[in-house]
Amino acid sequence: MSYVKGLRCRECGKAYAVAPRVVCDCLAPLEVVYDVEGWKKTLTRQKIESRAPNMWRYREMFPLDGEPVCSRWVGFTPLVEAPRLAEALGARKLWIKNDAVNSPTLSFKDRVVAVAINKAIEFGFKTVACASTGNLANSVAAHAAAAGLDAYVFIPEDLEEAKILGSAVYGAKLIKIRGNYDQVNRLCSQIANDYGWGFVNVNLRAFYGEGSKSLAYEVAEQLGWRLPPAIVVPMAGGSLITRVGKAFQEFIEIGLVQPAPFKLIGAQATGCSPITSAVKRGTPEYEPQKPSTIARSLAIGNPADGYYAARSIMTSGGAGEDVTDDEIVDGMKLLAETEGIFGETAAGVTIAVTRKLLQHGKISRDDETVLCVTGNGLKTLDALEGKLDLGVSIRPRIEEFEALVARAEQPAAANVG
Repeated sequence: MSYVKGLRCRECGKAYAVAPRVVCDCLAPLEVVYDVEGWKKTLTRQKIESRAPNMWRYREMFPLDGEPVCSRWVGFTPLVEAPRLAEALGARKLWIKNDAVNSPTLSFKDRVVAVAINKAIEFGFKTVACASTGNLANSVAAHAAAAGLDAYVFIPEDLEEAKILGSAVYGAKLIKIRGNYDQVNRLCSQIANDYGWGFVNVNLRAFYGEGSKSLAYEVAEQLGWRLPPAIVVPMAGGSLITRVGKAFQEFIEIGLVQPAPFKLIGAQATGCSPITSAVKRGTPEYEPQKPSTIARSLAIGNPADGYYAARSIMTSGGAGEDVTDDEIVDGMKLLAETEGIFGETAAGVTIAVTRKLLQHGKISRDDETVLCVTGNGLKTLDALEGKLDLGVSIRPRIEEFEALVARAEQPAAANVG
């Protein structure tokens, strides 16, 4: 049974039937409207807990007409307490929502693509496509392969090599554009109109974005059916943080959690920070930027949901902050060294922003805070080149090892004296 009532313009409120439509006649984005009363009658904690540990345990809350037919083992990634990171940052309690291990392509994008691919099948599309900064391309390629659909992925040509290979291996057709993501996206908007493909983040965007809600649903359930006082979310197009807020409100509205305030904290790289810059100015009106950052998965200078992301942050009483490339690398290393979690550059942004806001008092040291790690560090190895101690080489002789250990212990001995 579908609980989708239709589509609605976010600005003027005009209603539309369910269709692969991009925007309203007024050019504002569309959103999915649900039968909330139906949710209230159907969904209970017990019913959800009885289901398999994946994102489809909340399936009534996604915009599908029927059961998902593919991409069934996405989601329900670990929410792990991070005591050593908390100690390093001076916080009482931190949690990591670890989508670096999400199935099948190790990023939160598997959530949105799982919904988009199933919706594309319901609409009868035979070819799916996307504009991507990397993770989405990997995910579309993988999910399309498993569903037996053709896939085209459009990416900036200077993308990390690991992410290019991580799309090509699934047999997707890669189109590398000599330009940044915003230029790639504009081209894809033109192609979507002409070719009749299911572009997950163009004509399927209203449905695709809803998959992000699963991350927030899981956080609330994994915390024992309660909301975190604060959650830190890395931002590129801005969709994830808006859906996190939406998901928490949905859980409150249908009675799955008790009402409680929560702060949405938006994290960006200084080299591409249109949303956090707007929040700092106290307005949802952002100014597009030309991206220049090692956090390429966040390098969207003209974010499609930027206005709504900034508004969601400010409405929640949250904050936005950005960090430099050096701070990003330090954040990646700190997460790995304290909690054994290797996140990509976006994770470095999350950690570094959390540290900065804790220092500035914009995140309370006494609050429980959830930090979203949205992608795996194996995808952005190049960001760490020249930044790590890669060890030394010795011959297989005990005397060389003993000499190495002795040299390593000399500074410690000197400090003791």
